[in-house]
Amino acid sequence: MRTRHHLMLAALVILAAASAARAQPFPPHVGYVFPAGGRRGESVQVKVGGQYLRGVKEAYVSGEGVRAEVVQYLKPMSQREFMELREQIGELMKQRRKSSDVREQVADLRKQLLTFNRNAHPGLVDTVLVKVTIAPDAEPGSRELRLATPRGITNPLVFRIGTLPECRETETSLDNCYPGSSMYGKAPEATRVEHVTDVPVPTVINGQIRPGDVDRYRFRASKGQRLVAAVAARDLVPYLADAVPGWFQATLTLYDADGREVAYADDYRFRPDPVLMLEVPADGEYELEIRDAIFRGRKDFVYRIALGELPFVTGLFPLGGKAGTETPVEVAGWNLPVARLTQPGREPGIHTVTVRKGEWPSNARPFHVDTLPECREKEPNGRPEAAQAVTPPTIVNGRIGEPGDADVFRVRGRAGETLVAEVLARRLDSPLDSRLHVADAAGRTLACNDDHEDKAAALHTHHADSYVRFTLPADGACDIHLGDTRGKGGAAFAYRLRVGPPRPDFALRVTPSAVNLRGGQTIDLTAYALRRDGFTGPITLGLVDAPPGFILSGGVIPAGQDKIRVTLSAPPRPTQRLFPLHIEGRAQVAGREVVHAAVPAEDLMQAFAYRHLVPADQCVVAMTGRGMGRGPVRILGRLPLRIPAGGTARVRVGLPAETDYGKIELALSDPPDGIALKEADAQRLTTDLVLAGDAGKLEAGLRGNLIVSAFLVREQPATEERPARVVRLPMGVLPAMPFEVVEP
Repeated sequence: MRTRHHLMLAALVILAAASAARAQPFPPHVGYVFPAGGRRGESVQVKVGGQYLRGVKEAYVSGEGVRAEVVQYLKPMSQREFMELREQIGELMKQRRKSSDVREQVADLRKQLLTFNRNAHPGLVDTVLVKVTIAPDAEPGSRELRLATPRGITNPLVFRIGTLPECRETETSLDNCYPGSSMYGKAPEATRVEHVTDVPVPTVINGQIRPGDVDRYRFRASKGQRLVAAVAARDLVPYLADAVPGWFQATLTLYDADGREVAYADDYRFRPDPVLMLEVPADGEYELEIRDAIFRGRKDFVYRIALGELPFVTGLFPLGGKAGTETPVEVAGWNLPVARLTQPGREPGIHTVTVRKGEWPSNARPFHVDTLPECREKEPNGRPEAAQAVTPPTIVNGRIGEPGDADVFRVRGRAGETLVAEVLARRLDSPLDSRLHVADAAGRTLACNDDHEDKAAALHTHHADSYVRFTLPADGACDIHLGDTRGKGGAAFAYRLRVGPPRPDFALRVTPSAVNLRGGQTIDLTAYALRRDGFTGPITLGLVDAPPGFILSGGVIPAGQDKIRVTLSAPPRPTQRLFPLHIEGRAQVAGREVVHAAVPAEDLMQAFAYRHLVPADQCVVAMTGRGMGRGPVRILGRLPLRIPAGGTARVRVGLPAETDYGKIELALSDPPDGIALKEADAQRLTTDLVLAGDAGKLEAGLRGNLIVSAFLVREQPATEERPARVVRLPMGVLPAMPFEVVEP
């Protein structure tokens, strides 16, 4: 006779399996929002496209002053519904005399017919209408929009709040994807769409580029106007997994009334989103054209164009300042009311600078604040004999002022002393592609570097800033040479050069930023350590202000490692349905405890191969239902698990190997090479896992977490419609098991 505990456990297993089958393998996902913004003080209805959005009830926009509500879920049209609509249209068209009512009915059915796309991208098949209401005092800038469904919360999308009037492209009957078209290459000429929309100036234009689509906007301008047309496209949807180069590559072309090309842009410096800046040559009408560079398109090719005599900052100098100190800053650009401004003393970090022209803010530029002493570059310092002496630690603010220019800085130190030289330029929106070369007094190279990857700069695909760490071979001086790799230069080619001893530190990222689970369930997260200046120590992770009953397991990033999978377990009956998740990391750095908050992020793929950790405003946990039983499965053995290289280790987990509802199958999820689950010995209410270590692949001292996935395996008998089959339902994972490889 089964015990009560066994019955409750079996019920928990079935419930967890059913919920996991719904939520974990197929979480709700959103791919675009159109329009991707609105004007404060107004309401806008937007379309949100994605997958697994059926049953959506709620929408959220981050920050204050914005309210979002779901209006309607638009079910995608099936092939059968498409054929039925065609038949209805055919029957109506057979009528010899067509009344106005019949003609309107035919037009309406044809409009519905055009929403069908047999080649629709599977990640964009669902559409949700959302009403976004923006308060008059809402802070302008980027927010995040998410949807809540029975499967959980979605990933975030960028939604921008502005101050300019807003308009959108004129929709035509061909605005929806042609059934036989492709996002790659040119669409058939019959499907190419070139329509013109009249727009006021200034304005923000919202549009989408479908396959082969070309959008044009007509406006009037006067001679001498300093016109700016700035596109946000890649800034809205930064990475596409299944498209090369990995984003919508917009191009802008300006034509006069006679159809002559006046200006063209396909990027802005190193950024893919184009910006046109020109002085209008004559009074008259102009047309602004936007399209994809190779005539691709689909629903997530969304754009916003800010058009008018708008303020636009092209450069700052210096690019930063010292914490707690006011910094005078030179500002260059178009339509700016000032050429200088003062940045107040701020906390260390990256801040933003904008310039207002009346009620219209300019584009935002990054401004770096540090605690180190600062100095300015002094010309001439382009040769070793004219090298500028600097005293570490310091930050030098300088420019590569003209093509072919280079700056040389001389530092002195003692034999065996380690120094770091790091350029911050591209990460601060400077076009400089820096190169560092360090030479001793005899001219011998100590270190050199062109590009140094900074995973914290997730929106950069070319990490053009340089970094070197070197040790002085003898007492005396060494020279640090800084130049542009391409030999370019100019007033915009500013930089901040940090010179001094290493400052070991770290930053943290945690993915995903949308966590969906049921009560009593355990899911896995990935924590990334972005180590700086040689810091290699362990980092301990922990929850901050989490609701009662939530447990983070395996929360240590081992020394020298850059990432680890951890698990989050929920209590069987959580008290909150939706809440932000905060994780922090602690480490001993140079004899003191350092604490940093983990930044939530999305692990996004670019162009089938490359991955980027794109930060999000929040990590949001959505509880998709209550569990049954006493809570998550427990690990009953002693941790960390000590696995001999060439031997085995045994650990007991609080989960049976079989119930009346099916067998429970356990498997290691992406284990380290050399560790395998050898067997699972079933007990009455528990299971012993036997883990084997391969001596040829493992070295003593390896640490990490083992993640065990659980599956419910059930045999379904044959029916008249189908043969007998075995169904394997994912249940989720067990709490992370820390391990260490030891000598046999």
